[in-house]
Amino acid sequence: MAPTKVLTGARVVLPTGTVDDARVTVEGTRIAATAPGPSPAEGTAETVDLRGHWLVPGFVDIHNHGGGGVSFAGGTAEDVLQGVRTHLHHGTTTVVASAVTGDLDFLARHAGMLAELAQQGDIAGIHFEGPFISPCRKGAHDETLLRDPDPAEVRKLIDAAHGHARMMTLATELPGGLDSVRLLVEHGVIAAVGHTDATYEQTVSAVDAGATVATHLFNAMPQLGHRAPGPIAALLEDERVTVELINDGTHLHPAALQFAFHHAGRDRVAFITDAMDAAGFGDGRYMLGPLEVEVADGVARLVEGNSIAGSTLTLDRAFKRAVTVDGLPVEDVVAAVSANPARLLGLSDRIGSLEPGKDADLVVLDDAFELVGVMRKGEWAVAPQLA
Repeated sequence: MAPTKVLTGARVVLPTGTVDDARVTVEGTRIAATAPGPSPAEGTAETVDLRGHWLVPGFVDIHNHGGGGVSFAGGTAEDVLQGVRTHLHHGTTTVVASAVTGDLDFLARHAGMLAELAQQGDIAGIHFEGPFISPCRKGAHDETLLRDPDPAEVRKLIDAAHGHARMMTLATELPGGLDSVRLLVEHGVIAAVGHTDATYEQTVSAVDAGATVATHLFNAMPQLGHRAPGPIAALLEDERVTVELINDGTHLHPAALQFAFHHAGRDRVAFITDAMDAAGFGDGRYMLGPLEVEVADGVARLVEGNSIAGSTLTLDRAFKRAVTVDGLPVEDVVAAVSANPARLLGLSDRIGSLEPGKDADLVVLDDAFELVGVMRKGEWAVAPQLA
């Protein structure tokens, strides 16, 4: 049995707030106690002194297409594992693998492989982004492969995922959209509104039908207007909806981020990466599904059309930016990268906060909010190198 680990002296962010000079005790794969918590018997524990550091829950990414030079959307099982490891080294201890628009039969086959990884616990499930999205707001999706959300085809993908479909992004204003939302809800799959040209009224209808997530709010949807408020207003105002935000400095102006937090509140925001292959890897040419992408200075754009094509973001960078650039309270950022997405996935009994009985998934940050340590299920993926 692995020895008990005692992490001491850090500023620990708990659901009840931040505790200075706190202790987290890890036994095996679980958190045994948090501040103040009992001390283990002398000589039975590994003690790590984290004075001057922050200790926060492991990050949870519900929208991620790849990283480390490989794709979740079309790669092999080993490719997916490599991408998962890349994001783990940046603090993401739980990741949902996102597909992109493709041929329906290919998506079904690929979902079968991803389902096996989900069954093994390597990923937390599958997110289908496309092909049931609007050609008017296609972003980095192949328009020739887009289709209306036929409930029978939606069901085919759900079945192909063998119980591991977590979320599907739909343009719910398209024919079959609302029926598809209802079908997803019936099967326990999150219906997300995104890549949509919907009106305000159409979006309200989608939420009433059961949609509960806004896929990368502000991006790939009509802008907020004073006469035609569109989907943004409808998604922000409804307490049933969690809004995804890509906090990389490219997808959102800082004022838009603040606007979303102000209107949705800290409990309804989920930071995502929307990462593609180049995350944690570098500039160059990549494929996103069937489309070629050029990454320059960390920004991914389609070679043809120049549309933004996902991001190269990792959640440790999103966290640091939120605190140091956007000026958000650390506790709000922890909610956005951990607690809220965990709750959305129905996994908050296991992950998303530092509480006794939950998985020992945690991240160590220095006083400048740079990542220095990552633990997943009680084992260091990145061991903190402390003076």
